[in-house]
Amino acid sequence: MPLKASASYSSGVEGGGEREILVQHLLVKEDDQKLLLDIQKRVAAGEDLSDLAVDHSICPSKDEGGMLGWVRKGQMVVSVGMDHWLILNCSLLYSTLPRCGYGTGTRYGYWYGVPEFEEAAFGAPLNKVVRCKTKFGWHLLQVLSEREESVLQDIKPDELHVKFQDPNFSEEAQLIDVREPEEVEIASLPGFTVLPLRQFGSWGPEVNTKFDPQKDTYVLCHHGVRSLQVARWLQSQGFRKVYNISGGIHAYAVQVDPSVPTY
Repeated sequence: MPLKASASYSSGVEGGGEREILVQHLLVKEDDQKLLLDIQKRVAAGEDLSDLAVDHSICPSKDEGGMLGWVRKGQMVVSVGMDHWLILNCSLLYSTLPRCGYGTGTRYGYWYGVPEFEEAAFGAPLNKVVRCKTKFGWHLLQVLSEREESVLQDIKPDELHVKFQDPNFSEEAQLIDVREPEEVEIASLPGFTVLPLRQFGSWGPEVNTKFDPQKDTYVLCHHGVRSLQVARWLQSQGFRKVYNISGGIHAYAVQVDPSVPTY
């Protein structure tokens, strides 16, 4: 099962006003007390939890040094599959976003909340490694940073059109189109950087160096589904204000600008 952050979403604003924490963790089996105690001693001696997670954690997040990303209260869940589990941030539920520990074609069954993990994480002092137990084993977790909760918000096509009338909009905002190149050839909007979702593996690791997390970021796709997926992921990566264009370029063409082709 994966531990993830589960984020419910509806039109309007998601997030804002609460605390988010940046969490990494390491997980061992419940009966592996000897390993747990050894790891705790090594942490106390100054070894880095992320390095120990790579070597010893049984959670697939070990490949990221146990990093779960930015999470909010109510987001942490565990995904239970036929023969595995995984601790994840639910902003990262999608198989195309490999940071969650998902692989292409992976199938998961049921999702369960993990209140013990969440309580320990949100009660932990900054940078202190703390221990907690869940039904999946023993966790050593560390809160690396905290911040005011970021915002993910729907924006309607007509609202986007109004913003386009401001000549400075395209320079002040970050516009990302996650459709595939063949779709963009059919229809596009000015100013958008094309980052195809299928090529996430190539651009995902560099997104924080190519874009400014402090700037307003707008995400576009065909109908607003893929863009929401990426918008949530951007939010988990530290982007402060992310806007999902509701209904995508199709809604923009139908409701605002009929000169934009539909497909």
